[in-house]
Amino acid sequence: MFFSPVSYHQPVFRPPGEANSVIIQATLGCSWNACSFCEMYTSKTFKVRNPAEVFADIQKLSQHNAGAKKIFLADGNAFVLSSKKLMALLDQINTSFGRIQRVSSYALPKDISNKSLSELQELQSQGLKLLYIGIETGDDELLKLINKSETYNSTVDGILKAQQAGIDTSIMILNGIGGKEYSEQHALNSAKIINEINPKFLSTLTLSLPYGLEHFQNKFKGNYQQQSITELYKELKLFIEKTKVDNVIYRSDHVSNNLILKGILSKDNDKLVSTIEKAIANTSENQYPSAPEVL
Repeated sequence: MFFSPVSYHQPVFRPPGEANSVIIQATLGCSWNACSFCEMYTSKTFKVRNPAEVFADIQKLSQHNAGAKKIFLADGNAFVLSSKKLMALLDQINTSFGRIQRVSSYALPKDISNKSLSELQELQSQGLKLLYIGIETGDDELLKLINKSETYNSTVDGILKAQQAGIDTSIMILNGIGGKEYSEQHALNSAKIINEINPKFLSTLTLSLPYGLEHFQNKFKGNYQQQSITELYKELKLFIEKTKVDNVIYRSDHVSNNLILKGILSKDNDKLVSTIEKAIANTSENQYPSAPEVL
């Protein structure tokens, strides 16, 4: 049985790349928590945890994780915290764990933009090396329909500012988020924004409907028509074809994905497109994603 020296406020989510990281809950829930597609933190009310409680957790976790190299700050977007509060956390982490290799967090572009470049550089120098940013789409119309709280320009501004400060970014695009009607513009404008920001890491996840199609349609502010698996593949193929970047580490290996893809963009674009084409050829036109169980 997994043992933890601290009691986490459940549920706890973290990116696949943080599977071996020490998780520190600096905040609970998500400060925005209104995206139409996301059910991750709907059971929580957003809260900034008492620093003394977080510091106590850091001390306990450091005693049981000797030699830890990576730390992930949870929950949904701990980067909403002020630079002063984040610096205090990083100081405590570095004191308790020693100089670790990387601290990371989820972030919203607007919370990056709200910090000065010098503040971001200081956070980077103290170990904040990576931000995970679910931009979902580069299409402004679709961003409104999913109630994302960001625009194409605000997303680009925040991400480029983080990168200017030396902070790496891991970007997530959500395959199928616009359904049939918005599929093409979603793919094209998502490729456009990725081309502009050229992140270090890029992943594509697939829209999940844990509470059913009708539940999501009621939250989506437009005409959402679910895509078949073949249509999802075709959307992903168009996105990959139009993505022109330099040495971006790409993964499509989340539990939500119907097809596992891994490569370096743009070096492996042709290989990835070929794999998708083979999947299209071997998939029924009428096959739809199965809904995951709600635990």
